[in-house]
Amino acid sequence: MDSFLLPALICLAAAVIAVPLAARLGLGSVLGYLAAGIAIGPALALVGAQVEDIRHVAEFGVVLMLFLIGLELEPKVLWRMRTRLVGLGGLQVTLTTLAIMAAAIPALGLGWEQALAVGLVFALSSTAIVLQTLSEKGLMPTNGGRASFSVLLAQDIAVIPMLVALPLLVAAPKARIAPDGSVVRPALEAAQPPHGAEHLSLVAGLPGWGVALVTLGAVAVVILAGHYLIRPVFRFVSMAHLREMYTALALLLVIGIAVLMGMVGLSPALGTFLAGVVLADSEFRHDLEGNIEPFKGLLLGLFFITVGAGIDFQVLLADPLGIFGLALGVMVIKGLVLAALGRLFRLKGRDRWLFTLGLAQAGEFGFVILGLAVQQDVLSERLTQTLLLVIALTMLMTPLFFFVYEMVSRRLAVAGIGPDHAPDEIDERNPILIAGIGRFGQVVQRMLQMSGFRATMLDDDLATINLMRKFGIKGFFGNPTRPETLMAAGLGTAQVFVVALDDPAATTRVVIFARRVRPDLTIIARARDRAHAYELYRAGADKIVRELFDSSLRVARYSLEAMGLSTTEARERESAYYDFDRRMVRELADLWQPGVSAEKNEGYLRRARELNGELDTALLSRTAHRRATDPATQRPARGETQADSSIAPADAPEDVADRA
Repeated sequence: MDSFLLPALICLAAAVIAVPLAARLGLGSVLGYLAAGIAIGPALALVGAQVEDIRHVAEFGVVLMLFLIGLELEPKVLWRMRTRLVGLGGLQVTLTTLAIMAAAIPALGLGWEQALAVGLVFALSSTAIVLQTLSEKGLMPTNGGRASFSVLLAQDIAVIPMLVALPLLVAAPKARIAPDGSVVRPALEAAQPPHGAEHLSLVAGLPGWGVALVTLGAVAVVILAGHYLIRPVFRFVSMAHLREMYTALALLLVIGIAVLMGMVGLSPALGTFLAGVVLADSEFRHDLEGNIEPFKGLLLGLFFITVGAGIDFQVLLADPLGIFGLALGVMVIKGLVLAALGRLFRLKGRDRWLFTLGLAQAGEFGFVILGLAVQQDVLSERLTQTLLLVIALTMLMTPLFFFVYEMVSRRLAVAGIGPDHAPDEIDERNPILIAGIGRFGQVVQRMLQMSGFRATMLDDDLATINLMRKFGIKGFFGNPTRPETLMAAGLGTAQVFVVALDDPAATTRVVIFARRVRPDLTIIARARDRAHAYELYRAGADKIVRELFDSSLRVARYSLEAMGLSTTEARERESAYYDFDRRMVRELADLWQPGVSAEKNEGYLRRARELNGELDTALLSRTAHRRATDPATQRPARGETQADSSIAPADAPEDVADRA
């Protein structure tokens, strides 16, 4: 126990010192973690062989990260990525492997089998470093960020056939006769694990078709469990009313899937990513994110530290120019391939630079492939040590490549945020807080200001903030989805919180957080559509306004007036429709099921049809009452007969819900 805890303590202490310094210097947390690893490893020799034990644990951070990314991707979003996933990602792996293979044959004097193995190692990029950096710098939503993610996901999938194909590169060994009369090949004998170290496998000894069936069965188990098992399990755990049980269940879910994927020979990271996608429509998605996020950040940090601590400076000092040359050569070759693919797939300007520079390094899966290559006698031990160092150096240089991107980005940007812009210091406290000041939030702010109420506005679009300031409207730059930013802006003392963000998922997360810390707060949220309105209703929003509902009602009223109804009659029908729709939303919200389409929800459909019928009756009744009490409206409108004076049954529009 002490042999593990002491190195872990040293790693954490180094991180606490180095990472804040790196962040303060604008270098990013990844470079801070790597620098901490170099300091406690090669520089001060505070940790040694124990780093490998920590790395095995820390690699689980990559698994957690892909699970969280999967939670952000609904299946339909993943399907829309298929062109980039297969085309862009597949071409990147193939072309990079062939290019590095062609360079390795003359440069390292290798045969084609060994050169192909080297190409496979360096075709992969670092999922951990790239995704962490993209998230930190807010670059994931850009075209370059999405293209990078597609390639990284394709690489994770490609690791599986790589591991299968690697043993095939071994030259056929000479067989020998064992004492029991069986035929033994040296390479296969060396590959056998020592006694007591067998890895539990569900596919060991099965024929090819059996392995395929078991693997597909494991994937099916993950998908079916995500659809049908998770909800009742979460409801059962919620009966305990213990927060730690949610954390335990989230970890049980991720670790269990990772173990299952390992037992059938699949990548644990790929398996948990698939589970995240399956659960993306679940109402428990945000609980899972909140419980997993702290573990992901800590383990990823430890992983980066172990990479820095694992650099062997003796090998580096023996041939520094050669090893640095290899590292730069790998990144240049990958960069050229990536730049060509970026042009082919129509990435432009800053997006192409981000795609090229962000993925030019080698990845953590390269350590796995090199380990298997040594075990299978594909590569020599000496060459492997050199290649391990090259991988570590390329990962170490990645933050510097992102610096190059930022410099290029500033030159290319006509207007917008510089990635290194620090959030504003918020120096005021107002009774109203508005998150998001786009076209939606601006109208809210102007009407509040006209009425004499002051509001604090937050947005992460610096161009919009600067434009508003030119018109005399003060806003603060900061990420309105981050809890610390919201608290600094006065969420703890505000009376009204308006969530006017463009991103529906971010809106839901913010509402959940605000309701958790301020049960007494009035929360008014912007909804994208009907399903999002239901989600916000359950998240705790007091008032929910869909983007297009009010404008659609106004267009309908103008249309009624154009058809001859008086302004009073048109307004009356608009008001009746609004009031009934408000009631309709509240009733249907209780029947709505996350992840289940409306046409498959029988209870929802039945009640919606009943309410549509009641809507017709309510509109006719309200109009008749109005005409009976207001002589000005008793005659038929121009162009209208008594037979057609009622409005047609209202079909459920795409956006049904308004304020709940």
